[in-house]
Amino acid sequence: MVNKFQQKYWKTKQTLIKVTGKKEDEHVIASDADLDAKLEVFHSVQKTCMELLKVIEQYQMRISFLSQEENELGRFLRSQGSQDKSRAGKIMQATGKALCFSSQQRLALRGPLGRLYQEVETFHYRAISDTWLTVNRMEESRTEYRGALLWMKDVSQELDPDTHKQMEKFRKVQTQVRHTKTGFDKLKNDVCQKVDLLGASRCNLLSYVLTTYQVLHFDCFLMLISIMLLFLPD
Repeated sequence: MVNKFQQKYWKTKQTLIKVTGKKEDEHVIASDADLDAKLEVFHSVQKTCMELLKVIEQYQMRISFLSQEENELGRFLRSQGSQDKSRAGKIMQATGKALCFSSQQRLALRGPLGRLYQEVETFHYRAISDTWLTVNRMEESRTEYRGALLWMKDVSQELDPDTHKQMEKFRKVQTQVRHTKTGFDKLKNDVCQKVDLLGASRCNLLSYVLTTYQVLHFDCFLMLISIMLLFLPD
């Protein structure tokens, strides 16, 4: 019971050090440099996915608004152009038809954008959430491990090699450090692997989903140009 109490004490002390931002051992921090770099990547992926969802939502709303305005302008130009028998009237009709067609094609972009939103949302609530849980378990294990290191440092400062009782206590603490390090190393490796997989999965996801959007957007542009050229007078 005393041993467990001491473990909790040093773990709590390490937690307070982390929360208050107190300087830690530079060698311990340096040993986790690769892990901390992976965590920065993870937090970046997490943040940018949320921002992307917000951007897609706003983009869909603005596409709808722009399409409506474009369609109304196109209908107005066609109406006015039909009453004008001059060259200007023909140009207005051609432009109006192109705008009406463009508004319809613009609305068609909502389909692939909607799929993109669903895919990114699923990616966020599954892949990112799963990685986040692993990160939390790793951070808990890291705090426990660093707390054990603090404990061993404290015991070693009072260590007398000629005192059997103190040596026995040091060995117990040393065993605890090894035990916590084994658990931390496993979770550290899990986090690094999951972050690498997360980054690769996001790239594949966006590459696959955006292909449809890019093709449709390019086709819309080409059709708009073709219609304007078709209806413009010689």
